Amino acid sequence: MLSFGGRVIVEKDGRNALLDVSFVTREGWFMDGVGETEFRTLRRKKMILSRDGGDYRITRKGVEALQIARRR
Repeated sequence: MLSFGGRVIVEKDGRNALLDVSFVTREGWFMDGVGETEFRTLRRKKMILSRDGGDYRITRKGVEALQIARRR
């Protein structure tokens, strides 16, 4: 989903603590069953990145990981 133009929208409070995570397709549909745990994993592995305070998008490393996984 992220490799096809999707994004991750993150809501934070005043202390910069995570409130809500939403995975959105490029068509604007929200994905159920994907949440904070998956977001933290992708961010920790540097597979998604936020630029200039915007939504999180897939990184080059994330695309490469998908290509390797698809070959298996």
